[in-house]
Amino acid sequence: MSISSTLDRLHLQAKENRWFRYFAVFNRLALAAGFIPSGMVKILGERFASGVNANHPMGHYLEALHTTGYYYTFIGVVQVTAAILLLIPRTATLGAFLYFPIILNICILTFAVRFDGSLFTAPLMVLANLYLLCWDYDKWKFILPFNHPAIADAIPKQKSLSNKFPIKFFAGVVAAVIVFMLVIPKLYDVLPKNSLLQCQKQFKGNNRTKADDDFCNCVHTNGEPLDKCLDEYEKAADDTIGTP
Repeated sequence: MSISSTLDRLHLQAKENRWFRYFAVFNRLALAAGFIPSGMVKILGERFASGVNANHPMGHYLEALHTTGYYYTFIGVVQVTAAILLLIPRTATLGAFLYFPIILNICILTFAVRFDGSLFTAPLMVLANLYLLCWDYDKWKFILPFNHPAIADAIPKQKSLSNKFPIKFFAGVVAAVIVFMLVIPKLYDVLPKNSLLQCQKQFKGNNRTKADDDFCNCVHTNGEPLDKCLDEYEKAADDTIGTP
């Protein structure tokens, strides 16, 4: 069986299940709710209230973005447009395609600057967006190099919707969320955190007091690049234990 036929069969099986349909609607609503407020902030020309120190790498980014004039507004318009398109059934596929590069960029930015404000939510939003793209696979599959227009009689027909709950799939969804919750906080030993105080709190109980303070001040007081602060932190010595 060809790749095209296998994907068509799997996609049709999903389309025939009511619970997968509900999950698609849920993801559209959730993703739209994530972009409309942040997009409107940009359209109105307001600063994005991320709660981070202005010297935080994300703070630098958001402050610079806010000063770009109509580019800042343009990003907001695109975000709101993508969200609205997701909410309209006839344009949901277009909305998913427009949404994906934006949320992927946010996700990569989040990991690049270690912004714990969206370390958990951004990758989940990427996965939710990918689900929607897979859900509408039948609408865009012919752009793939291994797919060709099928003869009408060869296209499988969708049956009535099944009410069978896909336990394995949703168990996988729950497992993915749990893994993200457990794994992502452990990806980095050191985070810049949102403020100087929060940054200092993460180091309580270790033997690198000076290195810890220097790192936090490097980020939040001096506003140095994160890579430079991390490099200096890695090279710093542990506290010297005094002798009586």
